[in-house]
Amino acid sequence: MNFRKGRAREEPEINLIPFIDVLLVILIFLMVSTTYSKFTELQITLPTADAEQAKERPQQIDVTVDAKGNYTVNRQPVSFRDVAGLADALRQAASAANGGKAPAQTPVVVLNADQFAMHQMVINVMEAARLAGYEKLTFAAQTGGNK
Repeated sequence: MNFRKGRAREEPEINLIPFIDVLLVILIFLMVSTTYSKFTELQITLPTADAEQAKERPQQIDVTVDAKGNYTVNRQPVSFRDVAGLADALRQAASAANGGKAPAQTPVVVLNADQFAMHQMVINVMEAARLAGYEKLTFAAQTGGNK
């Protein structure tokens, strides 16, 4: 006995608003409970070099950077305000090593950085070498047995 013959049956409808509310609450919970760490578990060991020393020694400029932020160029302390000042110090060191005139060949900049020196200090030396026009740059490393 169907008393509602003339009326069509309504399809059941799922209400999505409570579902969205539940998902937003879960999202907020996950965002609050997530911890953000800055690579604290990353432990690296810098490489050592086991290569032979070169027999031919081109003109080189030794740049040393210590952990306190002090720079030396060919064992002479250097103070500067910006990277251009360090580039001038590199040019002066190259001309002083060549008797006051411009070097015949491009010198090699050898960077000796302390293991605790900030990366920005090393980048400053690299940028100064680029500004001075010295495209040959190398990093000094420990030999394998002298850790």
